[in-house]
Amino acid sequence: METAWNFAPDATTLSTAESLYRFARKVEKLSHPAISPRLGEFKKITPENMPEVWNFLQHEKGRTTDFSYGGILMWVDYFNYEFTIYDDTLFIKGVVENDLSKPAFSLPVGKLPLKESVELLREYCAANDLTLEFSAVPEYALEDMKSLNPVMVELLSDWGDYLYDAVPLSTVAGKKMSKKRNHVHQFEKNVEEWHTESITPENAMLAYDFMDIFDLEGDSTEMAAAERELSRKMIKEMKNGNQNMEGMLLFADGKVCAYTIGDVKGDTLFVHVEKATRGVNSSYEMINYQFAKAMCEKYPEIKFINREDDAGDMGLRIAKESYHPVEILKKYNIIF
Repeated sequence: METAWNFAPDATTLSTAESLYRFARKVEKLSHPAISPRLGEFKKITPENMPEVWNFLQHEKGRTTDFSYGGILMWVDYFNYEFTIYDDTLFIKGVVENDLSKPAFSLPVGKLPLKESVELLREYCAANDLTLEFSAVPEYALEDMKSLNPVMVELLSDWGDYLYDAVPLSTVAGKKMSKKRNHVHQFEKNVEEWHTESITPENAMLAYDFMDIFDLEGDSTEMAAAERELSRKMIKEMKNGNQNMEGMLLFADGKVCAYTIGDVKGDTLFVHVEKATRGVNSSYEMINYQFAKAMCEKYPEIKFINREDDAGDMGLRIAKESYHPVEILKKYNIIF
């Protein structure tokens, strides 16, 4: 784990140093009078107020999933996302991505300069006895954050997003994609009748029902189980007619064998959910290809595809690396 401090503790004292820092901050707060914060009350992000949040997020210049429509809505309960708006700037409060016990903030998005936004959050944290910590800060904002003299900057290991050139994934052309192309051809050869359908309110429950099959094949870890429930949540959003999400069903011999859900922001397609059954060989490669192809045809501006992080799971890491990412989008935890 890459860590940069204002001093240089060795690895064995890192957690102790952070604990001492947090204790010192509490002592400092007790010795100073409380300041009335200018930021208003944070309220939970919901499907109903998500358009208000999205109005800001779609102008954020990065490509990490933490600022995508589905990246927020899918994980709102898991990361306890709340928001407030002040002076045409969006502030999101949640938890540290790799430590759900600690409150944290996302990089503010909007009109205010970063320095002023950080000062507003300092006031809020002082009034609410919180440590000011940011989580999943994209790399493009790192130098500006460092210029404000944080106490700790820590690479958020295992949570970097895999970013791909959209053309190879949407065409399976080229030498690097030969294995994926072979899987696509194998699917076409072995499945007598197959087709795809866009997910709509009318057919969304087919994906929901498919999750019962996937549950039997999926991992039993706590994180995997939570992710499956969040996938069901996204299916329900599409059933309810959410217009910001895109999805696809893949059928083999009349039955759903895979589905996927994502959304588009700027020049990037974000893939939030992708599920397939092991009972139909190469269905993962086929849904990946068909969805990328359809989205690039519908949205010609797409240049990149973000397939999110691997959360430290070696199986996921191998699978994501096999598609040859052009970049791993680094994220950081930053404490002031």
